[in-house]
Amino acid sequence: MTDELILYTNPMSRGRIARWMLEEVGAPYRTEILQFGTTMKGDAYKTVNPMGKVPTIVHNGKVVTECAAICPYLADAFPEAGLAPPTDRRADYYRWLFFGAGPLEAAVSNRALGFEVPPERERMIGYGSYADVMDTLEKAVQANPYIAGDVFSAADVYVGAQIGWGLQFGTIEKRPAFEEYFGRLASREACRRANEKDNAAAAELQNAG
Repeated sequence: MTDELILYTNPMSRGRIARWMLEEVGAPYRTEILQFGTTMKGDAYKTVNPMGKVPTIVHNGKVVTECAAICPYLADAFPEAGLAPPTDRRADYYRWLFFGAGPLEAAVSNRALGFEVPPERERMIGYGSYADVMDTLEKAVQANPYIAGDVFSAADVYVGAQIGWGLQFGTIEKRPAFEEYFGRLASREACRRANEKDNAAAAELQNAG
């Protein structure tokens, strides 16, 4: 296995999104499991990602952080996997990738923390309200089989993983459209492989602790 592509992750983190994307790409990669509060915040890892957070990938010596960047980066780095639309058909692809990184991430995180934007302050925050985000996301997943059209793409990995996580932990409403959409994604072989690998890594960490 080559060291040209390395995933720094923890199985109980957003690193699961990067793992799924790597499995979709199909290129060989090495995994470095980091522990919260120790190796993740250590000097060695901070030379890779000064934030001391995961996931991070290193590809041919180049560092990429943030799942919203990792997913389309890998799609472009490995075009043979067919995970990005042609450049003249990427409007929805970019739109929903950045919707996931902006309004969706912020609204769901605030919801999980118990924070609700006061109605009179909705103009001050990028996503407006949690309800607006859920309604917009529902329309997006209902419009086509996949978030950017008729073909599965890196945008589905990123947005779909957020939906799946949110449905599991109650931070995204269990609307039929969300459950149907994520069910379609979860049946993909790469998604199953990624989950198996991360579940095994989580069990190893638990046993080691």
